[in-house]
Amino acid sequence: MRHLQARLALLLCPLLVLAFVSPPGAHAAGPARAASATATFAKTADWSSGFTGKYTITNGTGSPINGWRVEFDLPSGTGVGAYWDALMTAGPNGHFTFRNREYNGTIAPGASVSFGFNGTGTGGPDGCTLNGSSCDGGGEPEPGAPGTPGAPTVTGRTDSSISLSWPAASGTVTGYRVYEGSTVRATVTGTSATIGGLSACSSHTYAVKAYNGVGESAASGEVSGTTSGCTTPSPGMSAAPYMYLGWENPPAPTTVMNATGIKWFTMAFILSGGGCTPSWDSQRPLKGGVDEQNVAKVRAAGGDIMPSIGGWSGNKLGPNCSTPQALAGAYQQVIDAYKLKAIDIDIENTDEFESNAVQDRILGALKIVKQNNPGITTILTFPTLSNGPNSWGVRLINRAAELKADVDIFTIMPFNFGGGSNMYQATVNSSEGLKDRLKTAFSWSDATAYSHMGISGMNGLSDQQEPTTPATWTQIRDWAKSHGLARLTFWSVNRDRAGGSGVPQQDWEFTRITAGF
Repeated sequence: MRHLQARLALLLCPLLVLAFVSPPGAHAAGPARAASATATFAKTADWSSGFTGKYTITNGTGSPINGWRVEFDLPSGTGVGAYWDALMTAGPNGHFTFRNREYNGTIAPGASVSFGFNGTGTGGPDGCTLNGSSCDGGGEPEPGAPGTPGAPTVTGRTDSSISLSWPAASGTVTGYRVYEGSTVRATVTGTSATIGGLSACSSHTYAVKAYNGVGESAASGEVSGTTSGCTTPSPGMSAAPYMYLGWENPPAPTTVMNATGIKWFTMAFILSGGGCTPSWDSQRPLKGGVDEQNVAKVRAAGGDIMPSIGGWSGNKLGPNCSTPQALAGAYQQVIDAYKLKAIDIDIENTDEFESNAVQDRILGALKIVKQNNPGITTILTFPTLSNGPNSWGVRLINRAAELKADVDIFTIMPFNFGGGSNMYQATVNSSEGLKDRLKTAFSWSDATAYSHMGISGMNGLSDQQEPTTPATWTQIRDWAKSHGLARLTFWSVNRDRAGGSGVPQQDWEFTRITAGF
């Protein structure tokens, strides 16, 4: 039981009360706690150095009052149960410092110390620090203020903005303030916000507080995010023609590199090796085969590769992996196998391109990949009409924007239009159509849209006998270069030989032209 003498001291002689300390393990007498809180410490802290709390303490009439006592209940293992300590005089902005004089040990991470006021006024804790560091969970909002919102998550990012959402706070909520440090970056009535005006490739840390007419809640947990714009293609990545080791007498990559100056290849194709397991051509393992050997040769020669995942035919991962998370896991296996800087998702045919579910699954997977692999370049390659993306392509672009998939490069395949011979003009028209669709979906400028675009042509004769000659490909390259496109590639190095493409050419001529991008 609490001692009567202590209660009398509290009521009759405030100055004596401030100096009173009860024996270790004992409760001093006093009125019931007016307000209380629990501070859970994030790291080991020296309890003897002091405990600082920010409080609003009044005498019931709205005026600040000193002379309160604070009762501490220390965690088990400290040797001290509950005791009184003196409340120091209020400092600026309602900050009160408690100097512990009873227990001179440390508080371990995860341990909690409860504390409360005993006296005749009203008031409640509003936050705490120990030795200058924040106490997780330390403090309660002022009575009537909203509860603490849940920690925010990053839901999207652009080169100049970061979007957040968070679980709602309990109680009556007028709105929410998003803080970066002590600065309010956004004030909203809902549970999401977009902070704009940021620099490209810049990192920011945010917390959220709810507020109403009574006051503001404690801060939520923090979340950090980085704007996009960090990823620029590595030297040579922009020009990476397709090489397919499963078809048409594939050349040695170093032979092509030495003859043309090309540094990167897009290696085809990663498919399903059974279910949601990736493999080369559905036949060859990721590691230990001819594909890994060729990757090693390219890298030894100073180049690199990106895999093409998907394609027109074969058993693909998109339909076989049942969720975005599962598909992202399959992509991650490929990324980890080769420590990749970029991946190309070639989405074609009715099983992937012309499927709402699979389109969304691929976009969701790419969003996860970007979150888990900072700095990786993600590329979507898909068919097009001569005036731009068809309805499926438009849907893919719009959904990428809606889902905030953070795709870096949208690459069209401007061939197989069904006739016509001016492949330069058809490619330009198709690319301009892509630019317009990207501007609409993402609210980009012309220059920004071009910087997120790629062209994947077919050297020589297309499947529908549309001719792209070396001269035409040079025109296309120069147009793409002058407009700041991010990628230029073609199908394929295997065909890039005299007599291999269906048009007059020298060996590796298209590759040599592409290397000049």
